[in-house]
Amino acid sequence: MDGDKADPKEKLLSNAFLDLQRLGQNGEYDRALKVTNRILQLSPQDENAFNCKIVCLIHLSKFNEVLQLMQRQAALSKDLHFEKAYCQYRLNQTEEALATVEQAEQSYRIKELKAQILYRLESFSECLSLYRDVIKNTHDDYSDERETNLTAVVTQLQHMNVKNDTVKLRSDTYELCYNWACILIAQGRYSDAEKKLKVCEKLCRGSLEEDGASEDEIEIELALLKVQLAYVYQKRGQTKEAYEMYTAALKLKLDDTALIAVASNNIVSINKGENVFDSKKKMKAATSEGLIHKLPANQRRQIALNNAILTYYTNNFDLCNKACERVEEAWPSVALQARITHALSLTKCNSHSKAIALLNNYKSQNNEEQLYVKLVIVHLLLTQGEQAEACKVLESMGPDSYKPAIVGALITLYLGMKKKDTALKVFERTVDWYKTNKIKADLSSMWRQAADMHMRNGQAVVAANSLEELVRSNPSDFKSVAHLALAYMQFDKKKAATLMNKFPKSEKQLSQREIDALESASWITLKKTAHKPEQSPGTPKAELNKVKNKKKRKPRLPKNYDSTVAPDPERWLPKYERTGFRKRRDRRAKEVIKGSQGTTSAQADQYDFSKISEEIQKSPPMSSVEPSPQPKNRQKKPQQNKKKNKRR
Repeated sequence: MDGDKADPKEKLLSNAFLDLQRLGQNGEYDRALKVTNRILQLSPQDENAFNCKIVCLIHLSKFNEVLQLMQRQAALSKDLHFEKAYCQYRLNQTEEALATVEQAEQSYRIKELKAQILYRLESFSECLSLYRDVIKNTHDDYSDERETNLTAVVTQLQHMNVKNDTVKLRSDTYELCYNWACILIAQGRYSDAEKKLKVCEKLCRGSLEEDGASEDEIEIELALLKVQLAYVYQKRGQTKEAYEMYTAALKLKLDDTALIAVASNNIVSINKGENVFDSKKKMKAATSEGLIHKLPANQRRQIALNNAILTYYTNNFDLCNKACERVEEAWPSVALQARITHALSLTKCNSHSKAIALLNNYKSQNNEEQLYVKLVIVHLLLTQGEQAEACKVLESMGPDSYKPAIVGALITLYLGMKKKDTALKVFERTVDWYKTNKIKADLSSMWRQAADMHMRNGQAVVAANSLEELVRSNPSDFKSVAHLALAYMQFDKKKAATLMNKFPKSEKQLSQREIDALESASWITLKKTAHKPEQSPGTPKAELNKVKNKKKRKPRLPKNYDSTVAPDPERWLPKYERTGFRKRRDRRAKEVIKGSQGTTSAQADQYDFSKISEEIQKSPPMSSVEPSPQPKNRQKKPQQNKKKNKRR
């Protein structure tokens, strides 16, 4: 009896597995799933049927159901690490997927899945080594896809400035050619990238036409290439062409939300402070939900920062402050830009002290960032006219305060505040600091300015010290040597004579007038004079004084002029503005018409109740007239929503 009952069951199972194999080969996974359920009803512990059910659910993209089934049937799914990790990867549970892969035996399909997981986690160096291993040891029909993924990893490493010794791969397919164009963009070779993208467009169009795709489908597929080419134009300064290409791509019915976000963000960056209304609409698309798993971190970081800057341009300062705080907390690499945008937003709200305090609280280990923050603080102080405070900030920068540009700014500020002594002390302190620390730098302009300033203030010895540094750095600069000789003339004529003997002899003989000019003026106060041609000794004085003895034209006086009588003070006024002028009667002026009861037309307006009612309507309503006032925003909001719906 038991044997008779077992025979029909085995027959049903064998027939069901035959149907399952046929349906799997035909890709009919819905029907195959029903067959696996029928098999598992007959044999609940059948591992083959359970594995087939898992595969069917994966092909049907029912990843949550797969994980739930594996949790219920832990005994049957103990060896299905690849399937479990793949479902976690597709559900964006990246960390859990990596942990599952680590527990499995490291086969090549596990390594390839692990490489994809590491790419999403942005561990590109480890991902690159895994792809190299897989490509080297596997030979099947998926080599093009693996090489495409490898070039994508190389592109990301190029953006991160990480050097790698990857061998040059093929670029004969559309995907490989596109990735190589991205590598060229990351290297800053925009002309080569443009050529590669145009070749890629031909390859893509040719392959799609062979597959029988329509023109609309081809344009949608080419949108990615067009957006990348627009980025190349934007980096090369061709913003007009880039804007047109971004706009044309967004007009297509794109399903790729990541591509829409990138194009929208780039349009916002082109607009900057202009066309703000369009930028707000584009930024909504760039900051939509679901992009966290579709864009790498560097792109999401830049979009978040651009969103904060856009709120500043739209004068929505409260929202700007909150956006800057979120960016600074989430993305430390752009914290400086977010903090400065936050400070500028506060200054727009007339909270200058808060803005400066916010910048003072910024802490960074990067010396360049700290210097930049200090300079921004100085700029904010100068916009408020607080020059003394700005000087204090510049002097508190430590070694950076001795940089030539900052020294020049300090001197300019102190001279503007009429503090020449303080400006001289800044120069002296700077000279002593460079001598003490023995720092080599091109400080010729600073030494020359210091010497000029000290000579103007009668401090020839200090000026000579600055000029000595200048001559020591460039002995062939005879202009500086001459200035040094003039400085020595003030206190040590022997040194001045020694220096003057080193000057090269001039082949041109100076005239007596030029010699007198040089002797009468110092090198500081010497003014440029027009060159006058010299006259020969025999020229008569009468000819030399012809130009000087030109007679001036006698002034013309009005007729009947009497010098004893004071002139009329109103002589420059037109006649109709003078006091004695009688205005003619304007015949076109309307005469005052008397009414029938003695009232004039002007008085009649007082009793015109139609005009009185118009004036009452124009005047603002009193608060007591309207007993239950309603906020205006509540009435306007529905109208705005209706307009938005119409635009959509």
